[in-house]
Amino acid sequence: MDRSEQFTVGVDFGTLSGRAVVVRVADGAELGSAVHEYAHGVLDARLPSGPGLPPDWALQVPGDYVDVLAHAVPEAVRAAGIDPGQVVGLGTDFTACTVLPVLADGTPLCQLPGLADRPHAYVKLWKHHAAQPQADRINELAHERGEPWIGRYGGLISSEWEFAKGLQLLEEDPELYDRADLLVEAADWIIWQLTGRYVRNACTAGYKGIYQDGRYPSRDFLGALNPSFAGFAEAKLAGEIGQLGDLAGRLTEEAAALTGLPVGTAVAVGNVDAHVTAPAARATGPGQMVAIMGTSTCHVMSHDALVEVPGMCGVVDGGIVAGSWGYEAGQSGVGDIFGWFTRTSVPAAYAEAAAAAGVSVHEHLTRLAAEQQVGEHGLVALDWHSGNRSVLVDHELSGAVVGLTLSTRPEDVYRALLEATAFGTRVIVETFRGSGVPVEELIVAGGLAKNALLMQIYTDVTRLPLSVIDSEQGPALGSAIHAAVAAGAYPDVPTAAKAMGKVRKDVFVPDEGRAQAYDQLFEQYVALHDHFGRATTTMRRLKAIRRAAVAARTGSPS
Repeated sequence: MDRSEQFTVGVDFGTLSGRAVVVRVADGAELGSAVHEYAHGVLDARLPSGPGLPPDWALQVPGDYVDVLAHAVPEAVRAAGIDPGQVVGLGTDFTACTVLPVLADGTPLCQLPGLADRPHAYVKLWKHHAAQPQADRINELAHERGEPWIGRYGGLISSEWEFAKGLQLLEEDPELYDRADLLVEAADWIIWQLTGRYVRNACTAGYKGIYQDGRYPSRDFLGALNPSFAGFAEAKLAGEIGQLGDLAGRLTEEAAALTGLPVGTAVAVGNVDAHVTAPAARATGPGQMVAIMGTSTCHVMSHDALVEVPGMCGVVDGGIVAGSWGYEAGQSGVGDIFGWFTRTSVPAAYAEAAAAAGVSVHEHLTRLAAEQQVGEHGLVALDWHSGNRSVLVDHELSGAVVGLTLSTRPEDVYRALLEATAFGTRVIVETFRGSGVPVEELIVAGGLAKNALLMQIYTDVTRLPLSVIDSEQGPALGSAIHAAVAAGAYPDVPTAAKAMGKVRKDVFVPDEGRAQAYDQLFEQYVALHDHFGRATTTMRRLKAIRRAAVAARTGSPS
């Protein structure tokens, strides 16, 4: 069959919904898409059965992911107006690290009788940060013992990742830990549901599972954390490692009936939403940093050499494309911060004015903020409302706004928050450069790319030309590209990316006058960054006080 008559489906499982897109193999044209919202969303206050959750928890229901396959995939195919028989491959991507405990046959523990009220039986979403104490111990012990792998993660393992979450499961609910045969990345669990085969993808295994040079941390190291944790890697993380773009398996009869696609359709090895987006943006070479901006931001790029970058989320051989070292960094809160502000901190008059103008509160605040000169609001903020992923790797940190006066307006704070996220990205860029990994171009993907003010702020703050992926479904497009490789339509991911990827180059360029003004604000941001992130434990102490107060009021564990 000619490539112009072949199609792949990419499915992007995000934080609140899953989206499917149908893509033509010949040129990457997106012919149809569909979105399905998760029925249970994010569980951060209580379980579906009623019990409340402590602070810093973020769970999901795995059945919501299967519903995406049942609804979004067939709807996207119908919207594309193609024959399902023309679909040659299916690819998926997930937020990470998002993990769930399962039985040997893949059954999630939360679906078992009697376990609906047990929080640890559910999916732990990427932004579940309640394992920070375990992450602290992992980091302390790794440095104490001089573990060679710790440098591959910028010197710090995140509370978001597999080992911290696994250790939390063991120590807080050992019965469930013992009952779980595997702790599985959602990215791999969904492939299991599609093909009947459990294959761990190299991306999450490397970045989130501390899998380096063909092995995990040793039994001796894990046992020193907790004697019952010694066998965690070999038992709970067991499974074949699949390379990105490889064939994971083919659609089973059950999965074909669910999706409406033919039995035997090629299914690509799972992937992470950020990393899969780089090929969609044709960013597979050195110097190109891709920022996937949504509720959080992930920064990924390839480089031809292995370098240790302080505070990076990881560097993995073939973590983005084969033959290159893939680097990852990130910010735990970006769009989430803007959303929090509009929900909680905007007077009714602003919402009314936005409604009268027929725009969202975000758009109304953006218009007002755009009228300001750089520095006019007299504020500087820290973008740590969901902790810091890079370069401090500390989810006990929290947000701050400095410079508030009685004349400060909502649009002032809103702009300061926009700028804070740009400053956070500049810290990451400068840390990479200072470590010998050049960053010459910033390519943005995700819904926030639509905000022209935000994009101009980013290019002015970083002094980098800013390109924009020419797709509203970057991760899904990237998954579709990997599906084309798995189906044999292209020999490798870079070749498929050249044909199917889309990017608009240098859409925003820095203005030197504004860049100089931002240098002054950035100097203040760095001072606050280093003070609250390194010199004082104030934010950590406040988190501890909050947890104790919530526990006293609700009777839940702190």
